[in-house]
Amino acid sequence: MSLRKNPMTPARLAANRRNAKKSTGPRTARGKSQSRLNSLRTGGRSRLYNDLLLALMHAPPCAVALAARSVLTPAQAAHPLFAELVDIFCQAEFEVGEQYRRLLSTRNS
Repeated sequence: MSLRKNPMTPARLAANRRNAKKSTGPRTARGKSQSRLNSLRTGGRSRLYNDLLLALMHAPPCAVALAARSVLTPAQAAHPLFAELVDIFCQAEFEVGEQYRRLLSTRNS
């Protein structure tokens, strides 16, 4: 059962088909090569971002910054996306360390 109030008319169907032909993405080699670079604007899906994320997740305790330096060049580390990810992991590492130290101090008291 269609949720459309008005049935699809032949004119509307023809208009939809014309519009669909216009919006099929880049057709030229230049347009296709430019569209391949769209994901690099943010870097969220880049291989480097995934490698950094895996390195930070598997880093031993107290070695998050060292793991980040082993994956990133200084220029890459300055990129806001990568810097934010490293900061998040460093902050989480610090908070876990603080909770662990509090736990140890309450056990020793």
